[in-house]
Amino acid sequence: MAHYLEDDLSCPICHDIFKDPVVLTCSHSFCNDCLKHWWREKQTQECPLCKRRYPRRDPPRNLALKNVCEALPLQRDRRSSAGSEPLCSLHSEKLKLFCLDHQQPVCIVCKESKTHKDHRFTPIDEAAQDHKDELQKSLKPLHEILMIFKEVKGNCDQTAEYIKVQAKDTERQIKEQFKKLRQFMKEEEEARITALRREEKHKSKMMKEKIEGLSREIAALSDTIRVTEEKLKAEDVSFLQNYKVAVERVQQHLLLDDPELVSGALIDVAKHLGNLAFNIWYKVEEIVSDTPVILDPNTAHPDLILSEDLTSVRCGERQKLPENPERNKSVIVQGSEGFKSGTHSWDVEVGDNADWILGVVNEFGIWGIVFCGGEYRVVSPDKNVVLQVKKKLQRIRVQLDFDGRKLSFSDLDAEGDMYTFTETFTGKLFPLIGSRDKLPIKILPEEGEDDDNDDGGDKGSDSEDDASDDSETNYYDDDDDDDDDDDD
Repeated sequence: MAHYLEDDLSCPICHDIFKDPVVLTCSHSFCNDCLKHWWREKQTQECPLCKRRYPRRDPPRNLALKNVCEALPLQRDRRSSAGSEPLCSLHSEKLKLFCLDHQQPVCIVCKESKTHKDHRFTPIDEAAQDHKDELQKSLKPLHEILMIFKEVKGNCDQTAEYIKVQAKDTERQIKEQFKKLRQFMKEEEEARITALRREEKHKSKMMKEKIEGLSREIAALSDTIRVTEEKLKAEDVSFLQNYKVAVERVQQHLLLDDPELVSGALIDVAKHLGNLAFNIWYKVEEIVSDTPVILDPNTAHPDLILSEDLTSVRCGERQKLPENPERNKSVIVQGSEGFKSGTHSWDVEVGDNADWILGVVNEFGIWGIVFCGGEYRVVSPDKNVVLQVKKKLQRIRVQLDFDGRKLSFSDLDAEGDMYTFTETFTGKLFPLIGSRDKLPIKILPEEGEDDDNDDGGDKGSDSEDDASDDSETNYYDDDDDDDDDDDD
């Protein structure tokens, strides 16, 4: 095929290769869309070059010119594949320059054309190196994002496995308790196990979808990194021709938000095990007891070990647990139910435990009593003072009057108040217990129904509003910085 000059095959309006060319009676040809757009703007049907008026709305197609323009890319492809490097699609010349204004490789003839008049150019190898350096820099945050996704997926994998462990262990405990309730409680047992398995299925499915989503993102990120790194190894011209697509693909992933851990993903063990016997008290009243506060294992620090009935806690060897958002960074565990109104009371046996904290917690801090280094202290977000007591505390009653703005601590053995906070509490308050001693601290069951304390309507509720939050405190933290107190 003969060599065509750019002006011969370029539309005078768009200066690009003709697309669906039409010819006017003056013999001038234009792209069909370009001519119609020109006429709409000028509101006159005249030739854009010679200004001769054209009476017809639809000029005839220039089929010969169309065939030549459509054949040109095929010829260019054959020449490009036959040579050692790509050639200019318009002039079949080597692409030695890079137009900075159009951001594309061009040949020497292109430089002198109307399309690139007064444009800035640079050698093709320099332009390729500059763009490679820029793309290489953009890969660094992409690698960091990939690492974040992998870390979150690793934790989600651990959470998914731990859900199964929780479900299995919880089922075992449920069965053990139901064995004590004899045959007539069989239906109740089956109903609760069904609810547990339904929750396991739901949460396992939720985690599976989360993991699959993370896997897809990781695969997409890995694929983008791999493809981009391959493009970085390509020849300069080939690299520059695909550069814009590569950058857009990388930048698309850079807009991704950091993945987050799934809140509330773990089995709500407290709902299944908390006050289990009390919830069926109306059927077997003579063999049950009511514990006013149930501890939530999903909030327990990994150093804390809870009893199977979730009423006792001690410090032990650190456990490998998922980093779920509800779990405390401080060495404490929260109650499964929070209080935002009414009066509440619970008794705690600290016994001979030599390092403990007891009180309530919310997102703003802790209100409670600490025993450490043989000294009792009163702590709150704005207070840390020594508490004078007549004898070592063994059993403590915690009384919360939310509406009355009072939180009191009393010695059950001395029958007297030790300290009372007067605060306007904001948000839901959760009971808390913390320990650095291997001796257990236990929440005592209620002695009878004559207790005047109001449960505020929260007891036995299945509402997820009672799920504990991830409140933290800077006082009873995870650092072993209180060893100096032992010297006292």
